[in-house]
Amino acid sequence: MDYIKNVINDKKSEVVLFSSTAIALYGYDQGMMSLINTNYNYLHTMGIKEEDPLVGIIVSVYYLGCAVGAVLASYLGDVRGRKPSIFACLAVTSLGNLFMFVAGLGFSRGAMSLMFIGRIIMGLGVGGIDAVIPTYSSELNEEGGRGKALAQEFQSNIFGLNMAFAINLLVTKALGKSNQWAWRIPIIAMQVYPVLLLSFIYRLPESPRWFIFNDREDDAHTALKEIYGEDEAGGKLEDLKKAHDEESAHSIGYSDMIFPSGEQFHETMITVMGQVNQALTGYGAVSVYGPQIFELLGFDVASAEYLTQGNYISYFFLMTFAWLYIEHVGRRFLMVTGAFGIAVCFGILTILGGLASNSSKFGIPNLAVSIPGSITLYVATGLFGIGWLSEVWLIPTEIFPSTSRAQGAAISVVIWGFANFAVTLLTPIGFNNLKYWLFLVFAATNLFAGWWTWAYSPETGGRSLEQNQAFFTDSKENNTWLVTRVNKGEYRHMPRGKEGDGVDGERRPLLAADGA
Repeated sequence: MDYIKNVINDKKSEVVLFSSTAIALYGYDQGMMSLINTNYNYLHTMGIKEEDPLVGIIVSVYYLGCAVGAVLASYLGDVRGRKPSIFACLAVTSLGNLFMFVAGLGFSRGAMSLMFIGRIIMGLGVGGIDAVIPTYSSELNEEGGRGKALAQEFQSNIFGLNMAFAINLLVTKALGKSNQWAWRIPIIAMQVYPVLLLSFIYRLPESPRWFIFNDREDDAHTALKEIYGEDEAGGKLEDLKKAHDEESAHSIGYSDMIFPSGEQFHETMITVMGQVNQALTGYGAVSVYGPQIFELLGFDVASAEYLTQGNYISYFFLMTFAWLYIEHVGRRFLMVTGAFGIAVCFGILTILGGLASNSSKFGIPNLAVSIPGSITLYVATGLFGIGWLSEVWLIPTEIFPSTSRAQGAAISVVIWGFANFAVTLLTPIGFNNLKYWLFLVFAATNLFAGWWTWAYSPETGGRSLEQNQAFFTDSKENNTWLVTRVNKGEYRHMPRGKEGDGVDGERRPLLAADGA
């Protein structure tokens, strides 16, 4: 009981809880749409067929909203503060969700248009949350082990995915696929996330760093006392003031990041390709279209839906290995081995999918193909969670200085939005036309993701911001982006040295690291 009281009264614990719940929000949407896409009443209300490309378009426009929302929320967060930006994003998310819920409720004309509007509006809110929350959380959290902490927070993303699909599955089995409430209930149930977060946000302090950057020193001191207590607040305030003085002399804009001549173009391309490669692993498709994949492996509709839920549950527990290993073997190792492992799995699934589609021709029992296929897909999903779910969001926080960290976060979400828009748009088209050969496409894209990461993405774990920035400085001096050719390949792996070396960047307080 005392432990629970301490958690409730500890601002750092509250920030972690708030951030984790917010991250679960966008996981919920992925699980929510999985069974909605196959609900007969939903398809009828929207005036489309299950094979219609509009099914994928309705899903994917959400990600376009996310891309725009990330930029708007980052700007609002810089001008008005992190908390007002988060509050606005949560309110917009709730509004978009309500539009989706009422689409076609008691009327049919304009139902699809209203659903499109709802998807885009909700994307604006969730994209803004994904951009601002990591910045806000890092500015209020001084604890080390950033990789482990972020991996744990992203495990809540999978919790949201599981929750959504479980609600979907429950109401679908209870009401049937022809009942409108079987798809409306999972949509409106999502309101629990923004409503809870909106009712809780008042307890959290504004970012002290934002106060300092806006010349509100007294407010910053008050916020620091809330977070760290009276004894530590004074020292933290001096650190932030020193950081502000140093950073004010060297401001970074988007033009310095997105144009090849910009001084942080290299860092930006690492961020961009991280999100592109994550999309190329194909797990946006697995999250949204899980049941259809199991059907391709030879299962009937009901079995495919239960197996999808099982896959998501396995995904949640296997994600534990991400935060157990990310600080020991590094981000790069998990990403490279994860991509190559997923490629092998998708190669196997191509063969098994082909056998499942021709089982009667070859006289092969369905279960002889579908069971090993399911195991392979479970393994591939776990590999994605361990190697790719959190790493691409973590790396930008370790390579961008605080003067450009907010912009870096916005760029990361924008690319995530566009990349997932493309994948979720094209996946149903691929299923309808390529069938099991789509697995081979994902095998190839994973090979590319693994190769690119091995060639160009440095290991950022166990290093301070200055050490990671040294990689980009050395890269310019050596006129190469290849990790193996920069500083004798030192950034291929975690730092190796005497005990205690190479971990300062990971254990160093985030506030101090930002100000260095």
